[in-house]
Parts: sequence; structure tokens; C-alpha cells
Amino acid sequence: MNRRALGRPLLSLILLAALVLGAVVARVLAVAPMVPAGQALAVILGEPVPGISFIVMDDRLPTAVVAILAGTAFGLSGTIFQTLLRNPLASPDVIGVTLGASAGAVIAMALFQAQGAALFWCALLGGLATALLILVVAGAHRPGAGGAVDNRFVLVGIGVGAALSSLISYLLTRIDTRTAGDAMHWMIGSLSSATWGRALVLAIALVLLIPVLVVLVARLRVLQLGDDTATSLGLAVPPTRIGLILVGVVLSALTVAVTGPLSFVAFLAGPIARMIVGRPSFPVAAAVGALIVLLADLIGQGAFGTTDMPAGVITGALGAPFLLWLLTRTPTPASGR
Repeated sequence: MNRRALGRPLLSLILLAALVLGAVVARVLAVAPMVPAGQALAVILGEPVPGISFIVMDDRLPTAVVAILAGTAFGLSGTIFQTLLRNPLASPDVIGVTLGASAGAVIAMALFQAQGAALFWCALLGGLATALLILVVAGAHRPGAGGAVDNRFVLVGIGVGAALSSLISYLLTRIDTRTAGDAMHWMIGSLSSATWGRALVLAIALVLLIPVLVVLVARLRVLQLGDDTATSLGLAVPPTRIGLILVGVVLSALTVAVTGPLSFVAFLAGPIARMIVGRPSFPVAAAVGALIVLLADLIGQGAFGTTDMPAGVITGALGAPFLLWLLTRTPTPASGR
């Protein structure tokens, strides 16, 4: 039984890794203008090829790497929230964290004409401030609240997200057309500005946060037994809950700061991983997230002729019907407990 339980996630990871590799190859070679495989391989191995070197090393490979890292971060973040709150509808998109990061970026653009690193930090701070507000209002710092905290966190997050959406809309009406256009382009979510530097930021974040998540996931399993049982087993419930939420927020907000809000990736990855494996799986969700972002970018670059469609448009088009489908199959939190 244990072999079967371990074998299915492992097999799923291998298959997903193969699909991710295939998507990377297609992203590097098949998008117009097409690049011959031999020349692309020569460039990767260090041989300069005029024209091809820039296309492969400065454009397509950084985009593919950022897509993988962003999808991984979103997949992990969404699975943290969905597992912790025991609600498949909970994700950074739905509970306002993504909108918080977006609001931080739009405020920085509108009021301070921020760009580059400043925009990155404002988006990150916006996501963190939003999460802190939701934590305080939902009472996640109070022990013994149990499932009520989980329900309040989702509801408060939806309310805060609605308020932030209104704030963003207001700011967009008060700034000049050029700045509003830049803000709207950023809010769609795109990999067009992917660079090796941005890939490095995401890689460092994942290297630092994944070990923390590994430690917390063991505590998460205890926390899922209920607050009273977890407390009786010696688990510090509020710090564990807050630690998990903060890891999820940082993963999401950092990625939004780099790529913009790629809609529904964090929402889609966890439930799809659960369908594949039969239970929540952080590694499979991370791989699914990476594949979703890669495929969305590949479709956006190759399926609309000469028009380049941002990846966020594709993920939004995929996520909206999936959300509606999931809503028809998911009981309300009150009836599900």
C-alpha cells in the first residue's frame, strides 16, 4: 500500500517533468521565428551564433526559466492556502493577496512613477501588508478558534480583495494615459520582461523558502487534525498557521512582483495535482504550476498568428471556467466540515 501511495506521486512527477521539458523545447525552438535545434544546442553549449545567440540565451531561455520558477512558486503558494484553510477555492487570487501585491505596484506607479526594483519591492510590500490585515481581522493569531479562522480568513480576504480592486480602478482613472497603460499591461501578467536577473530573484526565493515549507508541512499535517488535537500534541497552533500563511504570501507576492498577477495559476495547480495523485501534493502542484505557465506562454506566443498574447490572458481564460466547475462540485465550508 505504501509503495503504491509513494509510486503514484513519483510517476506523476516524472511525467510532468517530461511535459515541462517538452514545453521548454517547444518554447525555445518552435515560436516564430523558429530556431533549428542544432543551432540552439550549439548556443547553449557556448558557441556564438549570430542572431540565434540573442534569441535563445537572452529571450527564450530566460522566459522559460522564469515561467518554471513562477509556476512553481504559485503552485506551492496556492496549495499552502488550500490545504491550510481546507478549502479548494482558497488561493492568493481569491483571497486578495495577489490584488494586494497588484495594488502596491499600481500605487507605486501612480504616485511615485516607480519602475524596476522599486516596483518589485512595492508589490511585495503590498502583498505582505494585505496578508497582515487579513490575518488580524480574521483572528488567525488567536488560539482555539479552529475552523472559524479558516472560514473568516477566506471571507475577509474576499472582502479586502474587492476593496483593493476598487482602489486600483480608482487610481487608474486618476493617472495619465501612459502610466495607466503600463499599469494595465503589468496587471494582465506577462513573461515579456523576463530576464536572467528576475529568474535569479525567484530562484533565490525558492531555495530559501522551500526548506522552511518542508518543515512546516509536517506541522500542517498535525494542524489538520484540529486546533485542540494539535495543541494537545504540543503544536503551537497560531505561530504555525501564521508561518504557513507568510510563506504562501511571500511566494505569491514575490512572483507577482516579477511577472505580474498570472491569474488562477495558484488556484489551478493544487486541485489538478489532487486529481492526478488523489490527495494534496506540494511537489506535484509545483510541477503542475510550472507546466501551466509554460503552456500559457507557449499558447500566447504561437496560437494567435502575429499577435503575442500575454500569459496572464491565457491562464485567466483557463481558470475562470475551472473555478465555475469547481464551485458546482464543492460543498460550502459549513456543510463540508
